[in-house]
Amino acid sequence: MTDTPPHGYISAKADYQRRLRRIEGQARGLQRMVDEEQYCIDILTQVSAMTKALQSVALELLDDHLAHCVRDAADAGGDTADEKLREASQAIARLVRS
Repeated sequence: MTDTPPHGYISAKADYQRRLRRIEGQARGLQRMVDEEQYCIDILTQVSAMTKALQSVALELLDDHLAHCVRDAADAGGDTADEKLREASQAIARLVRS
C-alpha cells in the first residue's frame, strides 16, 4: 500500500463517471448522426454541446487538483510544490489552447 493520499476528485468520482458516460453517449450519437447523414448544423450543434461538457469536466478536475494536490504540495513546500505548480500551469495552458 502507498502513502500517497487519494486524488482530489475521488470524493466526486461517481459524478465524474456519470458525466463521462453521458459524454460517451454524446459521441456515439454524433457517430450515428454522421452515419444517418444528418444536417451539418445539427451535427455541429451536438459537437459544441459535447465540447462544452468536456470542458466543464476538465475545469472541475482542475479545480479539484488545485484545491487538493497543489494545496497539499504547497503546504509541504520544496521541490514537490514547485512540480505541482508547474503541472497546474501546464494543464491550464493546455485548456486555454484547446
